[in-house]
Amino acid sequence: MASAQTLKKNYRCDRSLQQFYTGGPFVVGRSPDGDAEGAAETFLACACGGEVRLVSAADASAIEEPIDGDSEAITALALSPDSRHLFAAGHSRLVRVWDIASRACIRSWKGHDGPIMAMACHASGGLLATAGADKKLFSGSEDGTVRVWNLESKKCVAVLKEHFSTITSLALSEDGQTLLSAGRDKVVNVWDMRKYSSKKTIPTYEMIEAVSFIGSGNEFLTCLGVEPANINEKTDGYFLTVGERGVIRIWNLESAVCIFEQKSSDVTVNSENEESRRGFTSAIMLPNDQGLLCVTADQQFLFYCPTRIDDRTFQLNLYRRLIGYNDEVLDLKFIGEDEQYLAVATNLEQVRVYDVATMSCSYVLAGHTEIVVCLDTCVSSSGRTLVVTGSKDNTVRLWDTERRRCIGIGKGHLGAIGSVAFSKKSKNFFVSGSSDRTIKIWSWDDTLDDTDDEISLKAKAVVAAHDKDINSLAVSPNDGLVCSGSEDRTACIWKLPNLVSAVVLKGHKRGIWSVEFSPVEQCVITSSGDRTIKLWAVADGSCLKTFEGHTSSVLRASFLSRGAQFVSCGSDGLVKLWTIKTNECIATYDKHDGKIWALAAGRKTEMLATGGTDAVLNLWHDCTMEDKQEDFRKKEEEALRGQELENAVRADPEDPVEKAIVDLPKDGLRVLLEYIREWNTKPKFCHVAQFVLFRVLRSLPPTDILEIKGISELLAGLIPYSQRHFNRVDRLVRSTFLLDYTLTRMSVLDPDIDVGTTKANMNVLSVENGEITEVKSALQVSESDKSSKKRKSDKSSKKGKGKKVKIASSGLSNDVSVEA
Repeated sequence: MASAQTLKKNYRCDRSLQQFYTGGPFVVGRSPDGDAEGAAETFLACACGGEVRLVSAADASAIEEPIDGDSEAITALALSPDSRHLFAAGHSRLVRVWDIASRACIRSWKGHDGPIMAMACHASGGLLATAGADKKLFSGSEDGTVRVWNLESKKCVAVLKEHFSTITSLALSEDGQTLLSAGRDKVVNVWDMRKYSSKKTIPTYEMIEAVSFIGSGNEFLTCLGVEPANINEKTDGYFLTVGERGVIRIWNLESAVCIFEQKSSDVTVNSENEESRRGFTSAIMLPNDQGLLCVTADQQFLFYCPTRIDDRTFQLNLYRRLIGYNDEVLDLKFIGEDEQYLAVATNLEQVRVYDVATMSCSYVLAGHTEIVVCLDTCVSSSGRTLVVTGSKDNTVRLWDTERRRCIGIGKGHLGAIGSVAFSKKSKNFFVSGSSDRTIKIWSWDDTLDDTDDEISLKAKAVVAAHDKDINSLAVSPNDGLVCSGSEDRTACIWKLPNLVSAVVLKGHKRGIWSVEFSPVEQCVITSSGDRTIKLWAVADGSCLKTFEGHTSSVLRASFLSRGAQFVSCGSDGLVKLWTIKTNECIATYDKHDGKIWALAAGRKTEMLATGGTDAVLNLWHDCTMEDKQEDFRKKEEEALRGQELENAVRADPEDPVEKAIVDLPKDGLRVLLEYIREWNTKPKFCHVAQFVLFRVLRSLPPTDILEIKGISELLAGLIPYSQRHFNRVDRLVRSTFLLDYTLTRMSVLDPDIDVGTTKANMNVLSVENGEITEVKSALQVSESDKSSKKRKSDKSSKKGKGKKVKIASSGLSNDVSVEA
């Protein structure tokens, strides 16, 4: 077990990947305060339902507070030239202008009688053009026409008819003399804007969603080997197109020839419905040579930059992929020894691999034909980082992350795969569990690492394990055992390599959702739909401990701190941190709005990752040491402030505190009393609180104090602690009387007083149970009585206790008698 010093006390969610784009309009802007050379200042304003979300183009997790663009879905967005103002419109037909810095709506108006479908801001920032479904303004429309409008006369000056389907994109050259129009009729038309006539039609053989001119001086032209001086603006020009195939193509305008085409697509298309999910839906040339931004039909933002290979060829490199919408997160795991990447399975046929530092999607593992339900990762003995996935297509796939491709596929299950798990020691096999209620062991040889082909994996062992679906699997640290959890309310431990039953764990009242072996102890942890987590002994299957605290099904539980702690999550949307020795839940976190299906704990960093039905992916880091340092710093600051206040009070004999109190307004007095109440609860600062409170009560009349807002509550908090401090001080003062007497009788203290005066003023006080019971003059005590009492006292001390000891004091109003 881990020592007490290594136990986690707190985790903090430092990064979060939320959905920020659900399809529709988006705009690219630049922060006015950003660096002119870097890409960090570029941001995206994306429609997300009825909100507009701002996200950094460099870090998908840096999502700002959303802007409430409309009560319904956003249909059009535009930015001012300086990117300080955002224009948003939706089905409510209102155009709203937002100040991005303050998130304040500074203006709104009704622009059309129908929904506004497009907007554009003039370069001067003083004009805004809107296009609506009420047919009051069109650029390119579903009727296959392009209309040209004069802004001064507000009249249509030309209608361009050459397309036979919906026009999806328009692009105007830098000199304003050439217009490109593209549509789903698989052609790009070139228009002469001086004569409003068609110059040529270029067949593209795919439905085009976006067309864009490549301006002079752009790095794309440089990589093509085209120098700006060699471009003839009248005859030469280059443009790019994107569409249903999901590839970028660059065309020469004069020759109408495609001079560059991507060899493969970076878009993952649903194999079941390829026609309805086109590859790219938009493309924008980014400023400052940041490359090209393409948006896919499944809400992905792909950032490309060109790289020149030789004098004649170049290639497009995908340097960033942001996921606008993830849907429900079903499973996730950290990848690699350094855990720099995170593999995430959502309601898709692909697995998305994220960079933990930037939360951008590094690559996608595509090959399954149904939703991927589960996954696991490991680093093989040969040093390769592998990922295994299980899907509803009844297959398991083995992936090489370095080559980013599937290297093996296992078929044989008759139902959806519910769980997969790699071996922990040898790392040359994995196990799979299915809704067909069987467990299979799959292995591979070293030749798998050298082949480029997808080979078929063979099952080395199989067993009918449970009576219902298998939800979870785990392999022991020594590769000797496998534990399975099922909907039949049991967990079973099987001996490897032949899957021989060893022990059955019975005790849960509902299905088991997760199982995991302890990294150091011979025990297994299970989580169940009965809202409990149980710890079991591997040897005999006995339940060692039961943990209760979740209000709904516990879906995941994973060990931390070398088996001394564990973390759990469930359908209640809570993440809980537990200490096994004390059975205590030491922290609870609420950062999800739905079920938390997925939980991953890093082996090296022990960073946590959680995801669930709210499509949010949260990353957590251990902040125990940070919290300790912060608490120490706060205590140090409090001590310094208290000392400064005390020094200031003692330094000024004219009582500046009382002067300041008299000048305070009622609100200031209330705040001061709140501080006094807080100080009064701490023994270190209670004397300061009492000092200031005394000045308040002495300086102000009771009528003024009663007029302070909330005075009853403040006094109710002050009185109990003040009474406690008074009693403590009173006990200390009483105790000093006995100390004075003892030291005097021991001749340690020698009062500098006259002997005659002492005898004249000497009284003997006997205090019993707080009441004075005997008072005598010291002069009335004869020498014989003294000697007699002395003898009796000596006898009493020998017999035992219960006699009173008289304490003589000079000039004291209170005295003490103690029982000997």
